[in-house]
Formats: sequence, structure tokens, C-alpha cells
Amino acid sequence: MATIQIGPELTNDAPVGTAIGAVPPRRTPVEVPAHRYTSPEWAELETAHVWPKAWQLACTVDHVPQPGDWFEYSVGNLSVLIVRGDDGVLRGFQNVCRHRGNVLCTGSGSGLTELRCIYHRWSWTLDGKLREVPSRRGFGALRNDDYPLFPVQVGTWGPLVFVNLDLDAEPLDEYLEAIPGLLEWARLDEYGCAYDLTVPLPCNWKTLIEAFSETYHVQGIHREMLPSCDDVNSVNRLYGRHGSLHQPYGVPSPRLRNGATDQEIWESIIVTQGARYGQDSENPGPCPPVPDGGSVRDVLEELVRNQTRQKGLDLDSFDQSQMLDLFQFNLFPNITVIVMCDSITVLRSRPGDTPDDAYMDLLHLDRRPPGAERTQPMQATIPAEEAAMNLVFDQDLSNLQRAQRGLHQPGLDQIVLSREEMRIINLHYNLEEFIGINELSEEAVAEIEALRAQPAAIGPVVG
Repeated sequence: MATIQIGPELTNDAPVGTAIGAVPPRRTPVEVPAHRYTSPEWAELETAHVWPKAWQLACTVDHVPQPGDWFEYSVGNLSVLIVRGDDGVLRGFQNVCRHRGNVLCTGSGSGLTELRCIYHRWSWTLDGKLREVPSRRGFGALRNDDYPLFPVQVGTWGPLVFVNLDLDAEPLDEYLEAIPGLLEWARLDEYGCAYDLTVPLPCNWKTLIEAFSETYHVQGIHREMLPSCDDVNSVNRLYGRHGSLHQPYGVPSPRLRNGATDQEIWESIIVTQGARYGQDSENPGPCPPVPDGGSVRDVLEELVRNQTRQKGLDLDSFDQSQMLDLFQFNLFPNITVIVMCDSITVLRSRPGDTPDDAYMDLLHLDRRPPGAERTQPMQATIPAEEAAMNLVFDQDLSNLQRAQRGLHQPGLDQIVLSREEMRIINLHYNLEEFIGINELSEEAVAEIEALRAQPAAIGPVVG
């Protein structure tokens, strides 16, 4: 791996940019009880009030493209079965037999013509109607209409399939609020899921998802990004339960006291995400010529355009920011969606068997040319020590494997959050709303409510 030399940095006197926003002069740090990450009692509150009530990403349409395809989504002790019916409609059911509670299907697969319990062979149609009961007479007057499968709500946003076990919950489009409108330009329906990986991790599900909910850590564990990523002016916004980040690439962080040369910007961007530009991350080489009056961003834009054209993609309507930058959305409770012009990465965090365990699901979607056939993604579970993606992701993964231990130390009653970590504060605000408690300070609540009231918008275009 190429070595990136980082020049002198600003620390306490680093500029306050749009990642933090206008901080009131009397603001005090937001404190969140540390036991929320370690306590079995708190985990039980989430199990009772959050997971059965919130909309959650279950899979993509590529997991269930044809009639008879099914996919099991599990979170904690809850299991939902997503099925593509004979009529092509996606439906969701609680994954349980109405006879004795056996799970109907596990994993995923294709070719179902019915949903049959292997225990006593009760069966249902793909739209959830009871069809067959062996030795029916032993039950007396048993009517099929009285024992359908328990339905769950199903909704889609582009290629993403969401479920909600609460039939009284608001529809998905209302739950997502402004988010879909902010991404209309990206044409999400053109993306298809290539792979779906699960990595068990020794940390709480919140510890996991919060690592992908702020930019404050870029100057910590992603220092190679500083010459090519403006972390100080990566715009954070809140939209009700959700949040967003617009992160410009190809410009240096204002944390660098002397900025960065074109060569330093080039080396940084290629080492951290060279594949996007068709370059070897191990050997960045010299920066290509920068156009007169232009910037390294112009060079990078043309490289991405060349890469996408070679794949048969038409992105001529996209501006420079849409071609280069990262647009990240945090969807309550457990989803981070990272949208780039050529790919989408979805990170999902699910609770494990204890508060100190979680599952990280990584779904990677590529933009496909018109008419491309939808195929089921590759699925695998990988031990954390064997998971390797790219420099930045591997740094996050390595840090997560040691992030939970400190939360158990007896002196740590509270964690302390900056305005820059507003999306994490919003997560806890939402958890309290679902659980029905009020532990955040009045100042913190007022700040979050004010931020949520701002007009919906993605951050300014850089260039």
C-alpha cells in the first residue's frame, strides 16, 4: 500500500465548517448514557419497542426477482419472510406456522409453489392463505380463513425492500420523509445488487451503525483521506428520523494547515478509492495534467465518466458533484445508504445474541445499463478477521472490533457528542421516542428539533 504523507494539521483551532454548522455559544456537549450499549435491560426495551415497530431494510428486489423466490430477514428474535407471489407481487409474513409456531423457511431460495411447514406439513399459498391441514378432522371445525399467515407491511424504495411488522405504522414513503425526493436525480431503479455479505462483530449494533453516522473520525482512523476529502465542510442534515451527509472528494481537508498539492490530492484519492477511477491503489503514480483554470476534481470527473461510459451507462445529465461526491443517508434505526453515481453501498446493523454482539450486513449495488437482467446476489457470511474490502472500510472494521470494550469501564457513565455527531444524537432521540422515555437533556432535544425543522436539501455543490 502506498504511503500518504500528511502535513501539519489544525486541531483545537480547526475551522468550523458545515459539518458542524452554527454552534450556539452556550451549547454544552450532548451526553448519552453508556449503558445503552451494554445493558441487557436496554436491549430488551429495543426488542419490545423498536424492532417490531420501525421500518427496516430486509433485502433488495434482486434477492426475490421471480415468482416463488423468498428471502428471510431476521433481526433479534424476529423473522420476516419476503415472498414474490405468482402474481409478481412482493409480500411479507411473520415467519411462523399458525399450528405450533415452527419457522416456515430459513435463508433464501427460489421455486416455491407453496409455504409448507416441515413439522406437521400445514401449507399456505404464496399470498398467505391457509390451503392444507393434514388430518384436518382432528381439529374439529377449522376454517382456512381463520388461520392465514400474519402479514407484515412491505414497501420499496428503488431496488431496496423494506418491511414493518406493525400493520398500523405509517407507509414507507411517509416514514422516509424527504429522503427519496433528495435522490431523484440518482435514478435508483438502475442499480442492481451484486453481493450481500454478513460479518459478525463484537460490538453493540449502535456502536456499529454510529461508526457510519459521522465524519468526525476521518481525521482519526482515515487520515489517508485528508488530502482528498473535505471532512470539515461535509454537510450534515436531519430529516425527521433520518439524516444525510454530502461529502466532497478531490479537495483537501481544511484541517491541513498548508492544504495539499495536486499530487497529494491525487495520491490520497487513488490510495483510498482507486478502483472508481480505473487506477491501481497500490501505485497511484503522477497526477494527470490538470486543465488550465481547473482542478484535480476535473481530472477525476473525466476518469469516472470514462469508466461509466465503458460500462454502457449514460450519466451525461449528472453534474460534477453528482459524479464525484458521496451522498450518505442514515435511516432510522439501523441503515446507512451510501450513494455514488456508479454504486450504492448499504450498511445494515443488526443486534446479536448479546448487547456486545452485532451483525454487519454489507449490500453492494452497481448501476446497470438499460435492459440488464436482474439476478440474485451472491450471499456469504465472513468472519471479521477474513473480511477485506478496501483501505477505508478495513480501517472501520478494525476499529469496530475494539470499540465496544471501553463502554464497559465503570467510570464511563456517559458518552459525549459534538454537534458534528448530530446524526448519532438523532438516533438516540428517536430511540427514546419509540421506547417512550426522556433522558436526553432539554438543550439536546431542542437542538435536534431545530435541526430537523430545517428545509430539506443536499449540501452545496463543490467545484
